[in-house]
Amino acid sequence: MDDILTIADMKARAKRRVPKMFFDYADSGAYTEGTYQANEDDFQKVKLRQRVLVDMANRSLASEMLGEKVSMPVALAPTGMTGMQHANGEMLAAQAAEEFGIPFTLSTMSICSIEDVASVTTKPFWFQLYVMQDRDFVLNLIDRAKAAGCSALVLTLDLQIQGQRHKDIRNGLSAPPKFTPKHVWQMATRPLWCAQMLGTKRRTFGNIVGHAKSVTDLTSLSVWTSEQFDPHLSWKDVAWIKERWGGKLILKGILDEEDARMAVSTGADAIIVSNHGGRQLDGAPSTISMLPRIVDAVGGHIEVHLDGGIRSGQDVLKALCYGAKGTYIGRPFLYGLGAGGKRGVTRALEIIRKELDTTLALCGERDVRNLSRRNLHQGL
Repeated sequence: MDDILTIADMKARAKRRVPKMFFDYADSGAYTEGTYQANEDDFQKVKLRQRVLVDMANRSLASEMLGEKVSMPVALAPTGMTGMQHANGEMLAAQAAEEFGIPFTLSTMSICSIEDVASVTTKPFWFQLYVMQDRDFVLNLIDRAKAAGCSALVLTLDLQIQGQRHKDIRNGLSAPPKFTPKHVWQMATRPLWCAQMLGTKRRTFGNIVGHAKSVTDLTSLSVWTSEQFDPHLSWKDVAWIKERWGGKLILKGILDEEDARMAVSTGADAIIVSNHGGRQLDGAPSTISMLPRIVDAVGGHIEVHLDGGIRSGQDVLKALCYGAKGTYIGRPFLYGLGAGGKRGVTRALEIIRKELDTTLALCGERDVRNLSRRNLHQGL
């Protein structure tokens, strides 16, 4: 792992180790993938102010997200099918995050269940909720997250219907994978991945199978998931979810100033400026381009976080300069998981931490909490 110097290096190794259908799932966007690409590209347009002859000693990346102390303002984002990048993927990623001192967020559509992750961690993690039409299932998910000691609920707002991802359709994606000649060939060319998967019983959606009504096999699971995302989800639903949960609530999927102001009125604790990694509305703006406008719109009345497009510690710093209190990485840690399991996730975090620390120093700052727009070149 020491020879991997960038997240791009990690991505290349993961591509060699993970079957195509699962690598493509992590690495794809909706339709033309224009928004997915813009998330990355627009970070490069943000230019930093280089400062010299300032005291750079005794730097600190420590901060807080949602009142929790973090070793750096980065969390692992909720990602579906994480356990298909590497056996027991969510459990390994959660352990890596805990050891690194940052939050881990478990997806509703995870392979390892809430209880699986709780069994291998000692500190509270966060849980991401999709609202399904089966309200009993949703209520049960919330209660399971509470029972597991989760310290925050991340409610995703931008998946009432699914954006089409061409790669997933062409690959015939499913978890567990189907055993067609194409899928068998993809797996056979990744023997290490296969050996790891043979050593675990966790190969399908752990939060759903055995908990949702009538979901007993791959066919019933496929039908259930395709029908369950709730197109009727609205702002009024935030109230009953907040009441049932009773703890800290984060609203994920805000990409518009008006929606950001609406989010403030719900009493939620934080919002995540997000376009679902470019996997939903293709043609939407990048998250970093909307971040300063949303920060200005909420006027400090709610904590603002950001995900989408972060591939380096420099990207993290740019988001913090624009007013984000915290950031999330999804694909970078998935690449790490695919490339080397828990050690790969740790290495991805080390890369981002080192880049963040070095960039902080060269911008003339010693404390990551002091970053602001004054550290950016305006109008370039």
